[in-house]
Amino acid sequence: MAQIVLHQAISMFLLILVGAGCFKLKLLSKETVNQISALVLKIINPVVIFMAYQREFQPELVKNLGWTFFLSVVAYVIAIAISYSCIRQKDDRETAIERFSCIYSNCGFMGIPLVKSMFDYEGVFYLTAFLTVFNALVWSHGVMQMSGEKSLKSLGKVLRSPAIIAIVLGMVFFFVQITIPEILTETLESIGNLNTPLAMLVAGATIIQTDLLHVFQKTRVFYICFIKLLLIPALIIGIFMLFSFDKVIEMTVLAAMSAPSAAICTMQCLNYHRNATYASELFGVTTLFSVLTMPLMMIIYELSVKM
Repeated sequence: MAQIVLHQAISMFLLILVGAGCFKLKLLSKETVNQISALVLKIINPVVIFMAYQREFQPELVKNLGWTFFLSVVAYVIAIAISYSCIRQKDDRETAIERFSCIYSNCGFMGIPLVKSMFDYEGVFYLTAFLTVFNALVWSHGVMQMSGEKSLKSLGKVLRSPAIIAIVLGMVFFFVQITIPEILTETLESIGNLNTPLAMLVAGATIIQTDLLHVFQKTRVFYICFIKLLLIPALIIGIFMLFSFDKVIEMTVLAAMSAPSAAICTMQCLNYHRNATYASELFGVTTLFSVLTMPLMMIIYELSVKM
């Protein structure tokens, strides 16, 4: 399994380079990158999620989906606890951005392609439970953290999220056992196949807009990368060793939590007038390093399972 992850990570990295090259050659503009990003988030990702529910009803799948939800909550409790413990509040520090970047991962852009490569649509099926927890937290706890306000007004956006709509619609089709026509299945799968290349092109084009040479001189960035990409996933693996769940469930949650910092952090910084440049830097560096750390976490997990 680690070889599959490494193969996918290398493929994703090469696509990131292509995206960076396209932006440098002015084949992609900032506006185009934003439009492609919106396309992936609002259309392609939801299609992949919906198609994951196009399967025969099995009680075992429902049970595993529930356990995935539980493990996702456990994983986020760990991430929040570690982030608040390791990143202390200081006046001269972008505490909110750093905590947000450590807690919330790019589980849609990076998680879906990786999980799909490991476990096909079964993995994406379980990943929907993680995405539900992610959306609920990022629009409640995440927004309160960035805005500094203790308000749940933004929680309504969770219900309007394309990913959540796809999950609800997919569940209805799954439990009622509505199978869409073959021609529609082929069309939606073709759209879903665009997910990885387009998401990675966007990542590459976003990263290249960051002055990486300047960023790499900031030791604080490496500290945040360590917490996000190594410490939190490693602790989650340790927790998994205490349980005895299906390997697919555990690796799906681990892959989602091991993904780089969420791109939505930059959007929220712009919305709440915080340092969006720093958020973009953390996104860029964690995305680059995740090509190595995500396979590493999978290898550590597999070794820990065999112990």
